[in-house]
Amino acid sequence: MELSIDTASELASVALSREGRVVVETTWRCQRNHTVELLPAIDELLAQSGAHKRDLTAVFVCAGPGMYTGLRVGISVAQGLARALGLPALAVGRLELDAYLHAVGGGPIVAVHRAGRGELAWASYRGEPWREMTPPKLSSPEALVGAIEDDSVVVGEVDEKLAALLQAHEVTLGEPAVEGRARSLAELGFARLKAGETAEPALLRPVYLRPPAIGPQGTAGRRKEEERRKA
Repeated sequence: MELSIDTASELASVALSREGRVVVETTWRCQRNHTVELLPAIDELLAQSGAHKRDLTAVFVCAGPGMYTGLRVGISVAQGLARALGLPALAVGRLELDAYLHAVGGGPIVAVHRAGRGELAWASYRGEPWREMTPPKLSSPEALVGAIEDDSVVVGEVDEKLAALLQAHEVTLGEPAVEGRARSLAELGFARLKAGETAEPALLRPVYLRPPAIGPQGTAGRRKEEERRKA
């Protein structure tokens, strides 16, 4: 069985699958309690399916972008399990997972999530075959709308401002997801596992589109911002 872990946002999810097909999945609002809630959720999922950690054959994890602490917890747990059990591991990005939930046909799908400071994180994809068209980036809502192709499906965290800007364009708003990303992660993860795209667990890294607000990266980011304002 493969284990999929998504802790990129307050809506966390984990799933067990066989060859990419989900057997059991749980999604819950953990707020910012990933540190204390993730491992118990995995244990409960294994018990629910009558499985044990030794039955796992691979670990898939959502790499972000998203919440700093949530991503660190999810990736750390994935690394620990993969290393301890000698399992292959790989990561898939959050925006791709959001888009994949709406992968019907070959049209463009744009996945969005709020990134703070008035900006949006987004990326675009196409199906048949599934592929990335625009890599994850940060933009203002206005810049994002200017970059979206007509006939796109826009999914994810579409707030009132973005929805209003999109009204003048020929796009479709996807229905909000009612389940977590673990199902998409199981499917995409297994496809990439078969293609040999695994990584050494220690090399798994979270995706941040701006430096975290804490730690050395956050300090460097604030310093650069201060220098930019003085210039």
